[in-house]
Amino acid sequence: MKKVILTFVVAFSSFSSFAQKPSPELLNPTNHALVLIDHEGQMAFATKSITTDELRNNVAIVTGASKIFKVPTVVTTVAEKQFSGPVFQEISEVYPGPYIDRTTMNTWEDVNAHKAITKAVGKNKKIVIGGLWTSVCVVGPVLSAISEGYEVYVITDASGDVSKEAHDQAVTRMVQAGAKPITSIQYLLELQRDWARGETYVAVTNLVKKYGGAYGIGIQYAHDMLKH
Repeated sequence: MKKVILTFVVAFSSFSSFAQKPSPELLNPTNHALVLIDHEGQMAFATKSITTDELRNNVAIVTGASKIFKVPTVVTTVAEKQFSGPVFQEISEVYPGPYIDRTTMNTWEDVNAHKAITKAVGKNKKIVIGGLWTSVCVVGPVLSAISEGYEVYVITDASGDVSKEAHDQAVTRMVQAGAKPITSIQYLLELQRDWARGETYVAVTNLVKKYGGAYGIGIQYAHDMLKH
């Protein structure tokens, strides 16, 4: 009987240990690099798949998350001074630049951008990408990185295109190639993962209260009314 009980305890302990191990598919602050592509005025003017307000808020959440969790981040622009204009204020307030400016539509084909991204990724094989437009400036580096063996996540609501169809078809194309679609809030919460992580709790909830829409209002309510 004692042997049976001991076997059960060992088996249960092994199961508990296994159950607590997170999937390697999940993002954490040290296993990836973030790449923000062409979140600039001229690119945003023609973006119709998402409202400008939503896009800016989502970009703010992603940018803020990368800063809070110290994620290696690369910001790249296209013809910043000649055509596309400055990056969103939500980015420049966190990462004041200078940025890697390109002429190539595919960031991966720019020598300086490619070098910066691969350096930021280091020995990890995960890259998280968001940008404008989805069908051009996001598809290019995503497909290119996948072809070189990287595991790529696309933040779909921190990206946008000239139409919903253009955005949706681009996402479908990338997913078919192996990219993993995620959202801005998902990115933030995947990095936090546990509300007991007090060192980032306040910064994360403050970020959501400022940019997280209804979810942010809910957190504000809980903090104020429930003292939670």
